[in-house]
Amino acid sequence: MALRTTKEDPSTARKQSVPGAFPIPDTPTVSSLQSLSQAVYQRRAEYTRSHKIRVKIGTWNVAALPGTEKDIGAWFIEGKGISDTLTGLTVSVEDDPNRDGNGKSIQSRATESVTDQEKRRTKKMSTVPKNDPGSLPGRENVDLYVLGLQEILDVNSKMEAIRPYTDPHPANKWKRSVSEALPEGYELVTEQQLLGLLILIYASPKIAPTISSVSTTSVGTGLGGWMGNKGAVTARIVLGETTRMVFVNCHLAAGNETSSVSKRNDDAEQILSRTKFSPIQREGVAEEFGEGIGDEDFAFWFGDLNYRLDTLAGDDVRRLLMLHTRNEYDIRQTSLRKIDNELLAAGLSMDMLQSSHEIAEGSETSSQTAVSQASSITLHDTDETDPTTDPTSLQTTLASLLPHDQLHKQMRSRIVFHDGWQEGVIDFLPTYKYDVGSVGMFDSSEKKRGPSWCDRILYRTRKDRLDYLRAVKEEEEARRKDAEMKGRGLDKPMDEEILYDYDPDTDGAEESYEENLDQDVTSNIVVTKAGYEDRLELDYYTSHQRVLSSDHKPLDAVFTLEYDAVDLELKAAVHQEVARELDKAENEGRPCITLVVDSHAYDEGHPDESINFGDVRYDHPKTRSITIANTGRVAATFGFVDRHVGGLAPPWLSIEFDRASDNRNPNPNALREYTLEPGDTTTVDLTIHITDMEQVRSLNEGRSKIEDILVLRVQNGRDHFLPLHALWLQSSLGRSLEKLTRIPEGGVRRLQQQRPDGSSHSSGEDAVKWSAPKEVFQLTEAIEALVERTIAEWGMKETHNRRPPWESIGWPFSQASWSSDLDQREFLSGELREALDTGQAFVYPPEIDTAHKVEGLAATLMTFLESLEDGIIPQKLWQELNKEFAERERSSKSMSGEEIRLWVLDILSVSPAHSISFTFIASMLARVVNEIAPLPSCPSTPTTPRSPDALLGRDRGPSHDPTLARRQQINRKYAEIFVDVLIRGALTGKGREKKVEEDRRHHMLEVFLRSRWEEDLAR
Repeated sequence: MALRTTKEDPSTARKQSVPGAFPIPDTPTVSSLQSLSQAVYQRRAEYTRSHKIRVKIGTWNVAALPGTEKDIGAWFIEGKGISDTLTGLTVSVEDDPNRDGNGKSIQSRATESVTDQEKRRTKKMSTVPKNDPGSLPGRENVDLYVLGLQEILDVNSKMEAIRPYTDPHPANKWKRSVSEALPEGYELVTEQQLLGLLILIYASPKIAPTISSVSTTSVGTGLGGWMGNKGAVTARIVLGETTRMVFVNCHLAAGNETSSVSKRNDDAEQILSRTKFSPIQREGVAEEFGEGIGDEDFAFWFGDLNYRLDTLAGDDVRRLLMLHTRNEYDIRQTSLRKIDNELLAAGLSMDMLQSSHEIAEGSETSSQTAVSQASSITLHDTDETDPTTDPTSLQTTLASLLPHDQLHKQMRSRIVFHDGWQEGVIDFLPTYKYDVGSVGMFDSSEKKRGPSWCDRILYRTRKDRLDYLRAVKEEEEARRKDAEMKGRGLDKPMDEEILYDYDPDTDGAEESYEENLDQDVTSNIVVTKAGYEDRLELDYYTSHQRVLSSDHKPLDAVFTLEYDAVDLELKAAVHQEVARELDKAENEGRPCITLVVDSHAYDEGHPDESINFGDVRYDHPKTRSITIANTGRVAATFGFVDRHVGGLAPPWLSIEFDRASDNRNPNPNALREYTLEPGDTTTVDLTIHITDMEQVRSLNEGRSKIEDILVLRVQNGRDHFLPLHALWLQSSLGRSLEKLTRIPEGGVRRLQQQRPDGSSHSSGEDAVKWSAPKEVFQLTEAIEALVERTIAEWGMKETHNRRPPWESIGWPFSQASWSSDLDQREFLSGELREALDTGQAFVYPPEIDTAHKVEGLAATLMTFLESLEDGIIPQKLWQELNKEFAERERSSKSMSGEEIRLWVLDILSVSPAHSISFTFIASMLARVVNEIAPLPSCPSTPTTPRSPDALLGRDRGPSHDPTLARRQQINRKYAEIFVDVLIRGALTGKGREKKVEEDRRHHMLEVFLRSRWEEDLAR
């Protein structure tokens, strides 16, 4: 059997952009001809086995009547409620419930009579006759139950029509009734409701696990062409991963007018065109497009199609059929009297009715006797008269009515349901419309609606549809040829062109029989869309006449389906074998690289391609190297690719190859690829460098970790995932002053894996609380001492070729004034930070000049102050200070520098850590100023009057004294350098107000730097 291949999945074009995706070769290889799933699919004949199941389709319009759910189990699951005298049903010996496995009769109690059945009818219990053994296969003998219900709620209710959601309670009631009637283990495969329409599909424990690609949808064709009072609910399943089945439960437009037929046809066409299912999943991959009705292997269309009988008076049909149904009743039954009264009114004599009843009564007696001895189902004996040849039989009556059936006429006219749809033989009474509670009393209401086969079950195979399409194409071709011949005048052959005479009555009879015989043998074979040969047989098609709870009689059909299904164990074995073959073929022609990470002691216990950087601290780069070797047979092109979480690598990691990339794109964000010939190697340096302060805070608090995964992609090869990680060493940077005051003796590293958040803890260590961070004290003290030492040592050294570094305004805190080497300063700063974090004393390399040590300390202090979360003077405290400055300026009250210092410190005192830290820093700056720009020992007495700026202790301007002028420059420079690192919060106001606030900040710092002598001069 030839197997067809499918189109390539369009998503493969996108797969290569996903880390870890299976590669797509540029040139065809053995493995590129098909994906793994396609290769397994092409060997499906090896893992499929034949199965045979029974499928039961049931349909019933329950007219929203209460109590109808009580009957569902009896007629649909157990096959009860069939009248053997009002149908032409013939049950095989194998399916006869009154015979054992050997075909012998089983003694059973007589089935309840129609008279007794109608008398006891109630909404609270099943109306199916008692002692009914059932006539159709059911319970465990059916593997797939498909039930279609109509009008489970009042579809004519305006409230239901405008309800913005589907009421689930009616559906739940029906599901509960069906589930209780089914044998144990049956599962609900799917359901779909559209207002009053409901479809339920149940499968046996053997079949349920093999059902996949379930999809349901609904189409409303009611009011406005879209409302759900009419329409269809549909379901699609795939059986055994091979056979596609579609089920359509519909309720088409009602009415007996001529226009109603067209509306029903239009409803059917709308359902066909608007039904779309989700794409079928095969081997975990969805097909490109969803399917509709017509793409399946087997379709079943059922429900209340509402087609009526044409050109016949409804009353005539009712009376004709009631001549047969009256025989079911006892002479005392109310229904019989109603029927007889109507027939008498139509002109029949009482003698004729009595005679008819006596004949029927005798027939009933003999029938009951047969039930007690054998079976309630009459099996046709060869000696009995064929009911189809008896002009008085029910079957003859039905045969005379069926030519008027609207559905059959539409199908014959190729208007609707003509493209391969078929229906079983109708040998049962019309299913509509009866008096509720009656077996055979057709509508006795004022409307007296004519009986009709409204409820139908149609089916179609893939073969039926293709045969129809082929026939239509052949007809079109024949018509085209006929038209050509007529145009050429060749439509009438000459006598001499006749080669032989043919008599259809005598010639070729035997050959025709042989041809038909061969056709019968193969006619039910259906080649499915997947290429398998399945078979579908209709076994039974009948109504349940003795179900009394609705004005419609339920209808069902039983099919036998033979199909090939996937054996999961066999498929797994084939899958494994194919995977090995594909892997072998692909690996032989695929680029292959090997990664070797440089060895370190802390790599023990980690995977080969895992990169462990060990301990990492702030602004201390750490590098690991990777050697990449081409160990394959072909050239390998590779490069790091986007991880879909923020670029090729995290921001704290840099990647450097020891060679130029192939594309040489200057854009740093461009994808860089490198090519190695077989046997070549290259080295990649990965460097972690943590400098971002937000990242430092996150690492300190444990909100993030130094870990990530790099993706190295090899073109047409597999992706390599490189996990990298490091241990963050806690830093004193990036914290608040309050947190720093709770750092225990020994530095912040003592808190490794903890969070110094300022809250109280149970341990003794956590109870530590310093008045100010030790880091502030240690740095300011060291700067004071080394500045003094630098100045003292300067004259002792041979420095005649060098200017003192403090001659640069702003030294040692201004970067422009630094004379030390950058690498030397960064090394020293790293050592100083490490000492702060570990609680150690500062140790300076002896080869470093004292002035350069001061610069390293100053750089460390500035980094520390800039990293503080809230600064030395938080925004809230500065707002209070600014407010106080403004009030004193408005009052024009004279204040000395000492007074300003006092009230500033008083405001800061609400936060001791900030107040003391500010004092340390201000005192350190003042001492450094005094060391590098000392004042004269005998200050002169000021004689000029005080200016407005002097009221708040501000300088009047540059002094004429060179020493004092230089000192003023240093004070202003220091204030300029430290104002932003000490005071947090943006400036408020605009224009002049903003400038005034900025001046206040500078002035406040300058006040703390000036000596008393300078203040006296300012007055």
